[in-house]
Amino acid sequence: MRATMTAAWYGAATLMTALAVSAAAQEWTTHGGDLGESRFSPLTQITKTNVATLEKAWEFDAGAANLQLTPLVVGGQMYITAGQNIFAVEPETGRQIWRFEAPGVVSRRGVAYWPGDAKTPARLYSGAGDRLIALDAKTGRLVPEFGTHGLVELSPGIKGDVDGRTSLVSPPIVYKDLLITGGNNGEQAPSLGLYGDIRAWDARTGALKWTFHTVPRAGEPGIETWEGESWKNRSGTNMWAFFTIDAERGIIYAPLGSPTADYYGGDRKGMNLYGNSIVALDAATGKLKWHHQLVHHDLWDFDLPAAPTLIDVRREGKTIPAVAVMTKVTLLFIFNRVTGEPLYGMEERKVPKSTVPGEQSWPTQPFPLKPPPLGRIDFDPAKDFYSLTPEHAAYCKDLWDKNQMYTEGPYTPPSMERTMVTFPSTLGGGNWNGLAYDKARGLVFTNVMNIGQVARMQFGKDRRSGQEGYQRTTPWGGPVGRFWNPENKIPCSAPPFGELVAVNVNTGDIAWKVPFGRVDELYARGHTSTGALNIGGAIATASGLLFIGATNDAHFRAFDSESGRLLWETRLEASAHSIPSTYIGKDGRQYVVVPAGGGSFLGSPAGSKVVAFALPEAH
Repeated sequence: MRATMTAAWYGAATLMTALAVSAAAQEWTTHGGDLGESRFSPLTQITKTNVATLEKAWEFDAGAANLQLTPLVVGGQMYITAGQNIFAVEPETGRQIWRFEAPGVVSRRGVAYWPGDAKTPARLYSGAGDRLIALDAKTGRLVPEFGTHGLVELSPGIKGDVDGRTSLVSPPIVYKDLLITGGNNGEQAPSLGLYGDIRAWDARTGALKWTFHTVPRAGEPGIETWEGESWKNRSGTNMWAFFTIDAERGIIYAPLGSPTADYYGGDRKGMNLYGNSIVALDAATGKLKWHHQLVHHDLWDFDLPAAPTLIDVRREGKTIPAVAVMTKVTLLFIFNRVTGEPLYGMEERKVPKSTVPGEQSWPTQPFPLKPPPLGRIDFDPAKDFYSLTPEHAAYCKDLWDKNQMYTEGPYTPPSMERTMVTFPSTLGGGNWNGLAYDKARGLVFTNVMNIGQVARMQFGKDRRSGQEGYQRTTPWGGPVGRFWNPENKIPCSAPPFGELVAVNVNTGDIAWKVPFGRVDELYARGHTSTGALNIGGAIATASGLLFIGATNDAHFRAFDSESGRLLWETRLEASAHSIPSTYIGKDGRQYVVVPAGGGSFLGSPAGSKVVAFALPEAH
């Protein structure tokens, strides 16, 4: 009798919790949970007191690794991308509803959802190779009236040449009846007039509506930042991350990548707009409203990797609409989202000068006055060397000495004679995970990775283009090097290697910071606070929880968002280099779902599962 009453009470309480929030709030309809990229859920069924009882509810095998998507849950279906497939699954069970095999690799970070209207059913949009595709959200079939039989060419006229194509790593974003895309652009795309432009398309027909040139052209503002005609035939400066939209004001915010070549700019002297810039555009027309370049004349591949987050800053009794922008250098800039004014100040600081022949590095770089850098941005070999085990410390010291390594602080450029060490690496710092925002608590949250990059310059042939020029090389060969032992991927700098951070947006101060993750090899030897390398991000809930995978230790965790205290963790089959989502199923239960695909730029062992967790079901 008591068990029956308990089950009845549990079911009623679950139903009441589900009904306490709106139907829309029970879903996860965009990558960031909303167009403002808050990555916040008002759901409260899972709390600080019961989160430790979470258990696996179901898993779905997507059949492909390197899953970086955030699953969308809308209209009773969950949408997952993997390899060349887009899946719809049942959010309560993980049962497959339909599968669409695309004519190319789909956007690995998920799909965009458009609700349609009285005449047009809901649709999904994704990249598929060098094309943009539209599917019926219920059936998974191509929409014939969109483009040509459901497909729009992103790189028209280019066939059979990967270097010349444009692709969508991240899905588009939908604003009213517009579908807005960025995309990676190949090395040959600029010579064909494609560049890395931001484009808006008619969500119904696929017709091109407007274009913003991310490399200014003749007669456009910003062309003076490219010496001579170095703007011509320039790749890079693309929008491979996620967009953010202030729907009330009709403003779209785009974080842009660095110009090519990533590590040598002797053929592009100047600041190089709009590379490495946060750009605010009129969402209806594509007209520029304001911009800030956050890295000048990039030589480190420090592109802006993450969607900005819309926040409200409370100051002197007033609420200021703001936008928070995280960089790879772990600098958090907060701007008035309407005017672009820095709310906590911003200044240019001198940085080291490049000695590479023909190079003309920019003498200063922008820094916010508040908050301070959220992760490591410098290195002192006298005190910052790794120090936990004698074997690894000896390896790192030998690496430093043999390669004549040096550092000159933030933005150290590589030289021809010695090997540079600068923080962070080309991965960040901050990466495409960006921020989660709890408006009620006035906090933004992010995870950072503390690992440096190593390189020196040499003159020779580029292995891809065959052209001669200045190229980066590393002690292990190739253009990209991490300051670690590549055999065990343990950094050569002192821990923590990964951290979880909260910032008070109303003061610009760091509210708390804790080590994030573990290195199993060191954990077994009693080193429990090293943190871990990580790519992926967190979501926040109204009950004061942060859910995050990200670390390369294959764990999924829940933290107290007010203190950073670890409340729950579970081991997955592979690392979750992704961003989770949460929702209420038709059964009234709150689920948290995370893709665990391994891979990513950290070389984690591969996986292919999407895993959902929920509180124990009452019986």
